[in-house]
Amino acid sequence: MMTPERTENFEHRIPEGDDRTRRVCGTCGFIDYQNPRIVAGSVVCKDDKILLCKRAIEPRLGFWTLPAGYMELGETVEQAAMREAQEEACADIEIDRVLAVYSVPRIGQVQVMFRANLMSDFKPGPESLETELVAWKDIPWAELAFPTVVWALTHFAETRDQANFAPFANPPGTEKLTT
Repeated sequence: MMTPERTENFEHRIPEGDDRTRRVCGTCGFIDYQNPRIVAGSVVCKDDKILLCKRAIEPRLGFWTLPAGYMELGETVEQAAMREAQEEACADIEIDRVLAVYSVPRIGQVQVMFRANLMSDFKPGPESLETELVAWKDIPWAELAFPTVVWALTHFAETRDQANFAPFANPPGTEKLTT
């Protein structure tokens, strides 16, 4: 028979040598670190069009996004981006390069976005209602799910014809969205 997890021995305190309050087991001293989660995704292109996925899940059900999601243990960030394209759009992609790394501390995320090329057909996966290749002029800006999708698309547009560039970070003036 399984015993339920006991949490009554945990307390919030600053462990020795640390600088912030953590959950610490009062019995054994185990520190329960709570760290940001990594999201991996891509701006996926084919013939000057961008692959968008309409979300079939919350948050932001019914809004458009780029193929992206949480990284799993045991995979590289590139593998995570390729898996997410497969899960959300049944698409095989080829990673070109890192486009941006966004910090979203308000929700405990670091988002690594790549530029990628579509290498296969695509269709909605289990997390998508629809998938479409969209021309830049047809992007449904008012229906995009998250600010980081807008940032990634904007940064992609700035580098569309560049082979080499430094990866982007959060745009200036976006502090309210990230804290």
